[in-house]
Amino acid sequence: MSSEVLLEVTGLTSELGDATHPVRVVDAVDLRIHRGETFVLLGESGCGKSMTALSLMRLLPPSGRVRAGSVRLAGTDLLRLTETEMRRVRGGRMAMIFQEPQTSLNPVMSVGDQIAEAVRRHEGRARDRIAARVIELMNAVGIPDPARRIAEYPHQLSGGMKQRVMIAMALAGDPELLIADEPTTALDVTIQAQVLRLLKELQVKTGLAVLLITHDLGVVAETADRLAVMYAGQIVETATTDAFFAAPAHPYSQRLMESLPSAEKRQGRLAVIPGRVPPLTTAFHGCRFVDRCARALTPCPEQVPVWRDLTADQGVRCHLWSAGAAESIARGAAQDSAFEPTLTQASAAVSGVQPAAGEPLLEVQDLQVHFPIHQGVLRRVVGQVRAVDGVTFDLRAGQTLALVGESGCGKTTAGKGILQLILPTGGSIQFRGRELMGLGYRRMRPFRKDLQMIFQDPYAAMNPRMLIADLVGEGLQALGIERTRAGRRQRVAELLELVGLDDDALDRYPHEFSGGQRQRICIARALAVEPKLIVCDEPTSALDVSVQAQILNLLKDLQDRLGLAYLFITHDLSVVAYLAHEVAVMYLGRIVERGQVAEILETPRHPYTRALLSAVPVIDSAQRRTIIRLEGDMPSPSAPPPGCYFHPRCPEALPECAMAYPEALCLSESHVVACRRVREAEQV
Repeated sequence: MSSEVLLEVTGLTSELGDATHPVRVVDAVDLRIHRGETFVLLGESGCGKSMTALSLMRLLPPSGRVRAGSVRLAGTDLLRLTETEMRRVRGGRMAMIFQEPQTSLNPVMSVGDQIAEAVRRHEGRARDRIAARVIELMNAVGIPDPARRIAEYPHQLSGGMKQRVMIAMALAGDPELLIADEPTTALDVTIQAQVLRLLKELQVKTGLAVLLITHDLGVVAETADRLAVMYAGQIVETATTDAFFAAPAHPYSQRLMESLPSAEKRQGRLAVIPGRVPPLTTAFHGCRFVDRCARALTPCPEQVPVWRDLTADQGVRCHLWSAGAAESIARGAAQDSAFEPTLTQASAAVSGVQPAAGEPLLEVQDLQVHFPIHQGVLRRVVGQVRAVDGVTFDLRAGQTLALVGESGCGKTTAGKGILQLILPTGGSIQFRGRELMGLGYRRMRPFRKDLQMIFQDPYAAMNPRMLIADLVGEGLQALGIERTRAGRRQRVAELLELVGLDDDALDRYPHEFSGGQRQRICIARALAVEPKLIVCDEPTSALDVSVQAQILNLLKDLQDRLGLAYLFITHDLSVVAYLAHEVAVMYLGRIVERGQVAEILETPRHPYTRALLSAVPVIDSAQRRTIIRLEGDMPSPSAPPPGCYFHPRCPEALPECAMAYPEALCLSESHVVACRRVREAEQV
């Protein structure tokens, strides 16, 4: 990293909306980024991170404006440039990749044409040399077979490949600074590792500086040189990565760290931050974090904290660091213990306890869900998409089975197939000894009460035109559990209290709630009919760590109180370590390894499981594994490779792996793996 300052931001203040009642989304932000450095902007949703990036690029929405400050890129004040001059900088000297590549790419243009457009705009190359430059950029970002991919459209690419296309477009202008807004949030850990490694390699080759916006502390620990923590439009702490993770200075930073799930925290509850980020329409008079802070001092509500440089590497905006108050920082852990939610005896009993033995609640045997591929005018079936291709497991009451794997491996389809929301093609699904396969809509209806699902996107799962009272009570009415409106309303109020929401939510609409609150409402709706089994489909994937902690605590409490069984679909292995009792690892429609959570996370045997675990970003450098690189994408489930489905990407594949799919091998009573390499090792 060079000591030369590339980007210097001073007093940047941006507003949205009417000038008489503005929303100050960025408030007096100061930043410095050096050449070749990775600088991270960290914080919860709604803190102003993305608005800061858009202010730097001068891409604020039409109602937005930069009110004050300066933004100097290598000495050039970007805020004083005309729009014509700024266009040469934007995408040229400074480029940006956005959080969701699917919405950032033009769906009716090939990816080659979209990269070529960026090359023409920023490099001005002759037409006959543009194609060569496009292939050169695609090679630079690790897109295999670029000559073929150049003609493909965004929908034909995986999430990781789409993000690589976005990076290639950003590199077309040879930028000095790349702004990456949550570039890995929606990606699997293996693809995330590829994208982050790519950015690091580009930095080494070109001296590129990266401003990375994220709320993933693991990504921060593994990629950042320095960071800034943002809260309610303000920077509240800056530090080098080592200094921050050794001793975060601001109470907000400390609570973010303590909210992270891990195996070590299975015995208790995760720390949570009560409330949420205040709306930026608020007229702040003191510290912006005061209403959520357990260690607030007398001046905090009325006196704005000043910025203090603690060391050459770390600064903070907090009254706790005023003269004579430093001792309270050292006592922070002891004081914070009073801030933990009260742990009920029931929750204390369940934490870390293995589920009770007994007959399985759910038994799934050789589950298959295939989708026909139609072709031609007559729509003849010419093949099958084998989304789920022979899944077997069982699940007991009070138990959590985590189903993990990359996107597209069939996790969600398996969950929907078990609940008969998608009709399975074959296999057996027994709930409490009753076969569910082939029941049809009417005969399946009595089982709906016991089988519920929490969907990944809570907003998409709710009718935006219905009040919360009607949304949560819909199942009570449909299944005839509570026939009177007054009775349903009373029951819904009790459910909302159970998930930590006030009854004033009854007469509000879904858009009036935060993401975490909407997920709580979806949990209340699933609980309304008193189910025995809940399929949780990535219920925390889009949430900040503080909100995620609230949801995980809630799920754990409810499991103990009501004896619920969870099929927890996720690719976040830190959540698995905290919540799950057993883990099943899925690849291309089949389970390749299954066992107790400790067996899978501590002694993984299948090469795919080890690759997944190695790619998980972790805070503690002592716990980091050497990343096992998986080249290429997961094969299409419409044409799975012969033999073991994983062998084309497996770094340990044997010639025999391409011959036949390996049989499952029992390593212990609970640990099962399907791998020829493991079988040979066990026979030695």
